[in-house]
Amino acid sequence: MPAPATPHTRLGLLLLLTALATGLACHHQPARDDTFPWRSLQLLQAMAPSPTPPCHHHHHPPLFPDTLLHSTHPQQAADTALRILQHLFNTLSSPSTPQHWHNHPRQQLLNSLDHYIHHLKRCLSGNVGSFQSRGPRNLLLNINKYIHGVTTYLQDHNYSACAWDHVRHEAHTLFRHLDTLFRRMRS
Repeated sequence: MPAPATPHTRLGLLLLLTALATGLACHHQPARDDTFPWRSLQLLQAMAPSPTPPCHHHHHPPLFPDTLLHSTHPQQAADTALRILQHLFNTLSSPSTPQHWHNHPRQQLLNSLDHYIHHLKRCLSGNVGSFQSRGPRNLLLNINKYIHGVTTYLQDHNYSACAWDHVRHEAHTLFRHLDTLFRRMRS
């Protein structure tokens, strides 16, 4: 006859099951996740279909630190993807976005970003921050430095249409990086 489970062993089993479920939530993403970056690129293009005149007097915003893509751990890739999505959402939901951008595709993109942010928060619950100090030179510091650089770039150029166009092109690159990170999350 098996011994009755103590509250301590039940708690341990519950924690183990929660950890397994959390790991599987990031590992097994819905099939439509494969189309997220591609669909986001389409919406990004639809937001501002007519390019702004070239602005040669503007330097480019800071480039994404490619070292963040060298992460081999699925949780670290998920954490990086979450921070990129949060940055994109905060930047593209700014009230200072150009007036000539189309609102409907922008809202669709923001809704999609919000959906993935919630998905990644759920799959990382309990683990967010546990991988920040691992990997290529402090993940959180690198991402925060990059985000601050983009924000400063927009401020330095008074949120001009030209500066926003540069940031939109950088967002295009970020969606390609997200595709890489999503594949690492599933490995």
